[in-house]
Amino acid sequence: MAGCRVGYVIGNSKVIELLGRLKSNFDYGIFNPLQRAAIAALTGPQQCVTDTAKQYQRRRDIIVNGLNAMGWCVDKPKASMYVWAPVPTQQSSVEFAVDLLKNTGVAVIPGVAFGQFGEGFVRFALVQPEERLEEAVKRIKQWLG
Repeated sequence: MAGCRVGYVIGNSKVIELLGRLKSNFDYGIFNPLQRAAIAALTGPQQCVTDTAKQYQRRRDIIVNGLNAMGWCVDKPKASMYVWAPVPTQQSSVEFAVDLLKNTGVAVIPGVAFGQFGEGFVRFALVQPEERLEEAVKRIKQWLG
């Protein structure tokens, strides 16, 4: 259900009530079929969750291990569908992302797109099949030498 933006809050009942009032001023709630899908996802079989987590771990390892083998210093996230990597050149995150795309066909998001503290980083999304991620690492390695 990635991208559906379904969530919940647990906590002090007075705080929850205030949050409910606040949220009601922003929107009319979540589309009912999405609420039902979220309930089914949370109460139904969980094997798909385990399988998906393993898939993202494999993808993460391809990117992180590949970049680290090139000399980058990339931390391995414990639970994410993204990898944040420091820009390995003296460029801004935007300049690096543009050059990377032009020279390799590999698209990343400049860290500065997420605020000033993201500058100096790029974000890799782990949404492509493993073979494409392996190819991306290969192209980056060829480009950076």
